[in-house]
Amino acid sequence: SPQDVSKRLSLPMDIRLPPEFLQKLQMESPELPKPLSRMSRRASLSDIGFGKLETYVKLDKLGEGTYATVFKGRSKLTENLVALKEIRLEHEEGAPCTAIREVSLLKNLKHANIVTLHDIIHTERSLTLVFEYLDKDLKQYLDNCGNLMSVHNVKIFMFQLLRGLAYCHGRKILHRDLKPQNLLINERGELKLADFGLARAKSVPTKTYSNEVVTLWYRPPDVLLGSTEYSTPIDMWGVGCIHYEMVTGRPMFPGSTVKEELHLIFRLLGTPTEDTWPGITSNEEFRGYNFTQYRAQPLINHAPRLDSEGIDLLMNLLLYEAKGRLSAEAALRHPYFKSLGDRVHLLPDS
Repeated sequence: SPQDVSKRLSLPMDIRLPPEFLQKLQMESPELPKPLSRMSRRASLSDIGFGKLETYVKLDKLGEGTYATVFKGRSKLTENLVALKEIRLEHEEGAPCTAIREVSLLKNLKHANIVTLHDIIHTERSLTLVFEYLDKDLKQYLDNCGNLMSVHNVKIFMFQLLRGLAYCHGRKILHRDLKPQNLLINERGELKLADFGLARAKSVPTKTYSNEVVTLWYRPPDVLLGSTEYSTPIDMWGVGCIHYEMVTGRPMFPGSTVKEELHLIFRLLGTPTEDTWPGITSNEEFRGYNFTQYRAQPLINHAPRLDSEGIDLLMNLLLYEAKGRLSAEAALRHPYFKSLGDRVHLLPDS
């Protein structure tokens, strides 16, 4: 119910208000003898305009689904562009649970490579999440450059993706819906993970709350074959698929059904055996499909722009056995990134 939504949400704790905001609203920042209580902090933020729909001007509609509409907007407080994700609450009870999950996670994730949640507005009829605005997603970026990114930019984007993911995984949070459309890029070339609606859910649904079908293209074979043991390797397979797509300009495994998706994977990486994937021959779903026995093809033939280190990274992300896949933290230390220099490892989180 909307009351439950209200109970479970609160404003971000780290909103700092520059003096010019207060001046603009002809308010003086009072001297505070002691820290604000949770209630008084919320009241103060509300006075200034946080948590209020009228603080934001809607501009263009960016997308719409059954439960959610996303608008480009502008904050009247800061004049900055924002993305307004408006989730309708009048549908059946389960509809906004992914939004609540996204809010509760993003409030605690503060990192340069994760999209910032600026504000939360809840009314009886809707829940609006106010995010920083980024110009485009990775899919649009690829389209704009004719699906041919420079190999140097691929490396920089990969490093940023892994940084954001390592931060999440270090906090026991999986993204679980990595795809180019969920990686946002600003005009400075900063890449940020977005859309945490499926993170920490108990199962991978077939539809999002925007009623879009969750794509199979970036889903690992263990999940396609029914595994519900979700842990960090589920995201690492998706990172490998995105790496390949940035380098080649085309999706790696664009299947439209589970069977077709698995077929595309096996045709390129080889049909799994007990050697390449211990335990696979006792998987009933795998046996039921009765796949042709394919031999693995050299990845260099399909991604010729990758050097040997890039191919090695890709191969270690696309391993059939989930526990063998490189972690995000280990991938950041891979020799593929050596040309970026040592200083990239000293970058602050925020």
